[in-house]
Amino acid sequence: MTSQVTFGWFSIVRLGLVQTALGAVVVLTTSVLNRLMVVEFALPATLSGCLVALYYAMQMLRPRMGHGSDVGGRRTPWIIGGMATLCLGAVLAAMATSMMDGPLLPAIALAIPAFLLVGAGVSAAGTALLVLLAARVAPARKAAAASIVWIMMIAGFVLTTAIAGRALDPYSPGRLLAVTACVAALAFVLALVAVLGIEGRAPQAIDSRPQPNGAFRDAFAQVWAESEARHFTLFVFVAMLGYSAQDLVLEPFAGSVFGMTLGETTQLASVQHGGVLVGMVLLAGIGRFTQGRLSALRTWIQLGCGAAAAVLLLLSVAGLFATAASLPLLYGALGLANGIFAAAAIAAMMQLAARGATGRDGVRMGMFGAAQAVAFGLGGLAGTILLDVGRLVAGGVQGGYTTVFLVNAFVFLAAAAMAQRIGVVGEPDMAGLHTAIPGR
Repeated sequence: MTSQVTFGWFSIVRLGLVQTALGAVVVLTTSVLNRLMVVEFALPATLSGCLVALYYAMQMLRPRMGHGSDVGGRRTPWIIGGMATLCLGAVLAAMATSMMDGPLLPAIALAIPAFLLVGAGVSAAGTALLVLLAARVAPARKAAAASIVWIMMIAGFVLTTAIAGRALDPYSPGRLLAVTACVAALAFVLALVAVLGIEGRAPQAIDSRPQPNGAFRDAFAQVWAESEARHFTLFVFVAMLGYSAQDLVLEPFAGSVFGMTLGETTQLASVQHGGVLVGMVLLAGIGRFTQGRLSALRTWIQLGCGAAAAVLLLLSVAGLFATAASLPLLYGALGLANGIFAAAAIAAMMQLAARGATGRDGVRMGMFGAAQAVAFGLGGLAGTILLDVGRLVAGGVQGGYTTVFLVNAFVFLAAAAMAQRIGVVGEPDMAGLHTAIPGR
């Protein structure tokens, strides 16, 4: 058995700053730009859904990128390169969106490669970051570490949406480009400073085991044959399908049904992400007492999914009975439920990444991340298609939003049922995990 240096809380917070940077850039491309296309430019919601689907489709490369970092033995080059790619793509996406009030084809021609770059950047940086955390954080700290880094990502969401919401009013193309460029530049510098030197000078400083080799296809087949990893991958897909279907409709819902401005709906998104933040803080505190046991994580995953389903049912009728003043409460409650479920699922993901064939942590984490990305792409696209179809069938916008929220609620309930089987086969004592896995 080899020795392995584990991260302290300071190093965990440093990596959390990378998640803050990722969240700050991503929220502009998936939230603000989507709102502009649907509301300000009155374009079909399916257009923004297709562009965001491209961004998520690129993340099917996550297992391959994880394998590359497994073989190379270092994660920080993938994090830095991924952030650079992400920031470039975000600026190009803002440029393309600002062109959509004119001839549409040139704008779409620029938007397609821009969203592909965003997807590639998130895949490289996000996968390497999670694998580094999974490999270097002690099992008893993983639940808290998962919450910390995702809390810091949500903090990036909250700060960006709150500040950008004010900076973007009144909207103009130049204002959009300036805000996006500033956020991207600050995010890249923050991520670069956060990871410099964190791995040490050589791969052996991270892990003295022989580095895995062989073809990616063989590595992926080996991981997919593991029943535990395969079931968790399917759970992630279903849960994130429900989560993502709401993502592209919440801001347009407030704008179209309740008449809120761009700045108001962006700030409403900040309230939702603030709820996610509170949910993750709650899970982090609970994780200190549960010691990261998968049995406890399963329970919180199910509670979070069930609560999200309940709030979505309320939102499905909010347009008929609620007022704009009630939306912050509903959006905050939805964020709280999502935060609890997401933090618990991420902590479970970090535990399961190392359970299985030795030296395949990157492939396993990449597989989980790819399932999430495919679900987000399909869910966002399905949500926008349901919205457009519902508008036509019901003869108004309310019918479309009601359809989306009801389907979301059903999918969350299905995910809660699937969570019952997470980690139940051969679950080891988490306090002795290092001795239970060969080479750890």
